[in-house]
Amino acid sequence: MEKVRSSKLAHWANKLAVESEPGLTNAQLMLTNKDLKPVEPARRQWGAWNFVGFWIADCFNINTWMISSSMIIAGLSWWQSWICVWLGYFISGTLICMTGRIGAMYHIGFPVVGRASFGIYGSLWPVLNRAVMAAIWYGTQCVIGGQCVYLMIRSIWTAFETVPNSLPASAGISTRDFIAFFLFWFCSLPAIWFPVHKIRHLFTVKAYVVPVAGIAFFIWSLVKAKGVGPVIRQPNKLQGSALAWEIVKGTMSSIANFATLIVNDPDFSRFARKPRDALWSQLITIPCGFAFTSFIGIFVSSSSNILYNEPIWNPLSILGRYLDEGGSGPRAGVFFIASAFALAQLGTNIAANSVSAGTDLTALMPRFLNIRRGGYICALVGLVMCPWHLLSSSNKFTTYLSSYSVFLSSIAGVMIADYYVVRKGYLQIKDLYSAQHDGPYYYFYGIHWRAYVAYVAGIAINLGGFIGTVRGSGPSGAMYIYNVNFFAGFFVAMGVYVALCRVFPVPATSKTWLEVGDDITEVSVAYSTSNDDDSLSGRDSFKGGAYSEGIRERKGLGV
Repeated sequence: MEKVRSSKLAHWANKLAVESEPGLTNAQLMLTNKDLKPVEPARRQWGAWNFVGFWIADCFNINTWMISSSMIIAGLSWWQSWICVWLGYFISGTLICMTGRIGAMYHIGFPVVGRASFGIYGSLWPVLNRAVMAAIWYGTQCVIGGQCVYLMIRSIWTAFETVPNSLPASAGISTRDFIAFFLFWFCSLPAIWFPVHKIRHLFTVKAYVVPVAGIAFFIWSLVKAKGVGPVIRQPNKLQGSALAWEIVKGTMSSIANFATLIVNDPDFSRFARKPRDALWSQLITIPCGFAFTSFIGIFVSSSSNILYNEPIWNPLSILGRYLDEGGSGPRAGVFFIASAFALAQLGTNIAANSVSAGTDLTALMPRFLNIRRGGYICALVGLVMCPWHLLSSSNKFTTYLSSYSVFLSSIAGVMIADYYVVRKGYLQIKDLYSAQHDGPYYYFYGIHWRAYVAYVAGIAINLGGFIGTVRGSGPSGAMYIYNVNFFAGFFVAMGVYVALCRVFPVPATSKTWLEVGDDITEVSVAYSTSNDDDSLSGRDSFKGGAYSEGIRERKGLGV
């Protein structure tokens, strides 16, 4: 009877297993599948303009529209807040290009990149962190997308505003709003089905449609208000050090808004045709695109002050006010703009959340999960977590997001230090999928202790300030450090990691800069059965074999 049960379990396990390379050991089946392996040339279809379209599509969303509002409310003038946006997103773009180059060069995603620095199994904790955050963000973006759908329905059917509420107060949402939320959530599901190398077409469409709607909203608002409003003429309310620190905090908030994308850019850049396709396209488009969207948001919100005697920072609230005025013209305009914003939220959710969560969950259970299955799990979690509760208190949610950027800054610091400083661009791809104890990325039982010491140090430097923020007060020194929380965590983690690797050297490094990803074509990660030199057949699997020992010595490779 026991054998029958075991055979049935094995049967269903094989049925549920995803596609993987033949000849893998059980340990390797828990480390790789088709979605985790280096992207083969046939699927490297993202050119430079695809990355431009991707970021133009991503920058036109509700969060970016409102990014300057908290800075202006805190006392900055509009142009000072705009400088913070430019500076913050330029820094973010630089860091994204640094992590993205790893994916573009070796065609591997964030979960596999993390194995080089955190260890084969040690990488699972950063991956789990990112997956949880992606699922939470997926739900909250669906709430915002539901608000767009609400405006679309109300533009067609005005009685939707008065739909009776049958949900209890404890639900935290009305029947009307839940219908709109669920429609957006449900209509997003087909987009998760498509493989990553093909969804670039969604971003291309979004890159054309959404900016047109944003500019139309901008012109409509200025014409309707017959002016730009008082916010544009409002001077800064702060002086001296208070002004300087507010600019610093504004810059940090822009970076924190991008913290998740900094660490997981390899999930997309690995589909680049060439490494340079993921460089200038991202470095230029990110600060320009996000600054442009923020600029429109500032002027539209300022013009709303003329119409409604108060600046309204949420563009969806402004569109709702336009609907209140009635008329077929405003209804048609609101429908078009709300539809574009809904498309913007869909693209942002797919790019920043479902694909990222899918890739991360694939790394956690590669035998049974691929990016598609992981994306649907992310969507399910985003539904059952009732994300509207998170948005009911903006202060709590903002505090949570700030704390999470602290964790991600440490991860980014370790990853970038490992690739650019310690290894000088050299990775042994096949060993990133190996559970063999003598592998260079196995470290101590699969966990790289140096990386974790640096990771904890990067978090610890911000801990006092974070506790003070939650409590409402704390030591002044700790609070000043927390004002630069991303930089503090990033540079402390980077410095500690490099120092530890100098004192306790790690294997598989290069003495000179050496990126060998251009030689990667079809990679087989199954353990070699030949008796060839391990440094050749067991380490690298590039086209035409790996480097000879003589070349390795001339290149200054450490094994």
